[in-house]
Amino acid sequence: MKKNLFLCAILVLIVAGCKNKKEEIPVVPEQVNLQLTAYSNDFEVYAEAKPFFVGKTSNVLSHFSHLPDFKALQTGSMTIRLQVDGSEVSQALDKPTRKGIYSFDIKPTTAGTGKIVYDIQIDGAAYQVEVPDIVVYSDSVSAADAAKLKAASRTNATSFTKEQTWKIDFATEFPQLGGFGQMIKTTGRVESAPGDEQLIVSKASGVVNFRGDHLLAGKPVTKGSTLVSVTGSGMADNNSAVRYAEAQNNYQKTKTDLDRAMKLAKDKIVSEKELIKAQNDYDNANAIFENLKKNFSAAGQSVSSPVTGFIKQVFIHNGQFIEAGQPIVSVSQNKTLLISADIQQKYAAILGSIVSANIHTLHDDKTYTLEEVNGKVLSFGRAANTDNYLVPLSIQIDNTGSFIPGGFVELFLKTQTVADAITVPNNAVMEDQGNFFLYVQIHPELFEKRSVKIGATDGIRTEIKSGAAITDRIITQGAILVKLAQATGTLDAHSGHNH
Repeated sequence: MKKNLFLCAILVLIVAGCKNKKEEIPVVPEQVNLQLTAYSNDFEVYAEAKPFFVGKTSNVLSHFSHLPDFKALQTGSMTIRLQVDGSEVSQALDKPTRKGIYSFDIKPTTAGTGKIVYDIQIDGAAYQVEVPDIVVYSDSVSAADAAKLKAASRTNATSFTKEQTWKIDFATEFPQLGGFGQMIKTTGRVESAPGDEQLIVSKASGVVNFRGDHLLAGKPVTKGSTLVSVTGSGMADNNSAVRYAEAQNNYQKTKTDLDRAMKLAKDKIVSEKELIKAQNDYDNANAIFENLKKNFSAAGQSVSSPVTGFIKQVFIHNGQFIEAGQPIVSVSQNKTLLISADIQQKYAAILGSIVSANIHTLHDDKTYTLEEVNGKVLSFGRAANTDNYLVPLSIQIDNTGSFIPGGFVELFLKTQTVADAITVPNNAVMEDQGNFFLYVQIHPELFEKRSVKIGATDGIRTEIKSGAAITDRIITQGAILVKLAQATGTLDAHSGHNH
């Protein structure tokens, strides 16, 4: 019995010793990876790699995105070069391992600090992206410890893989620092500019007859094309057909009388006074007939469009009797538009310092700068309107096809300033129960939700008063989907990756 107890004690000591010995063996944790990020003018590269140490092959899973659309690189050959203290190891791949992804295996031979260089060949064009400050360690323990220290904090952060961003409209950029003056937000009404719209009126009384197709608002017309005819045929009074025939007959009679008088005057049969009277009667009849002939025929008045454009509004019906001077249609060229706005009196002192404006169309949710539509501030009132006590302001723009005369737009009037402010695109700013935040990139697959205090907006960009710096790369497109991913909490941080 004592012998058995002694053997058992020895076995316990041996097992404990083996455990202690096993715990002393350094192991690079499988879950610890390096996140490498670099940008060039044409590409974003994000790579996950095992810590680098001499003599150990490390997999470098490299994700390449085109800039500025952040879509996956789908073709092209690639060479990776790890350069450390004059030594270099490399590997070349003819095509992506998977769409947007190149999987490299490199074995460092020299310890020290160097860089990774990607040489890219696409359709005969050469590109290069460098990842600086790559450290190769001499042993696995140092490499593992360094990887742990460099591991990104996931506190208040959301994972969103490159495979996910490639499937959506996605972009990141740095905030901008620049002048951002006081903003005046108001609503404006879009109208046709003076001279851009023509009102066509009847020059005689009569019954309206439409020519050709139905006369409808929005129908395009060309200069000189006939729109309607106005005829008084069959009417007892103001009969334009009778007046036209009368003028034509009178013209023909006076012309015949003049020709006869001129022949007789040669033989001194008629006096000079009679010849002058015949000439005068002819000139008067000719003037009346030519005037009627320009606008009338035996069938009545022919109404044509004076400009090329489209019919904005029709004021009459087919078969309706109208008086001379009554509007028939309005034709608009729709090239130049006028935006009329009313501004609160408290901004009256700074209306003269307006340097630009952004215009937001409500029907298609697009925003245009004043420069994009070749716009300019025409005038602003020096006094308030008596009906609403607001100060009028007028802006002229070229119609890009997205502005509808008679509709309304939002105006963001920008005043001149000398102060600099940090601004981000409006799409970057997320709101949650009255609080505003940005998604700041930790690396291209991890984003921190950063609370910010916002200022004014010009319809395109928003001022950030605190919470973000110009060195913070933020999500500017696709932030709403990252927010949804954070809310669901179901997105696997490594979905689609092969390590």
